[in-house]
Amino acid sequence: MLRLLFWAALIAAGVWLWRKYKASLSATKKPVDPDAHPMVRCAHCGVHLPRDRALSQQQTWYCSQSHLEQGPVKR
Repeated sequence: MLRLLFWAALIAAGVWLWRKYKASLSATKKPVDPDAHPMVRCAHCGVHLPRDRALSQQQTWYCSQSHLEQGPVKR
């Protein structure tokens, strides 16, 4: 019985260490791109595009002039 508890504790410690190792890798693996532009969603069709390429009207964003003229879609 003591051997079984020993192996269970050893396996639990191994799993805990593995998860901690994987979490530290995922935290350092995703650097923030300094050149990334904020994205906005078109109020008419819902497509996402960079904010510097979007058209705005009263803090509402559109992907094209025609969608800006048509206005937002009620969903």
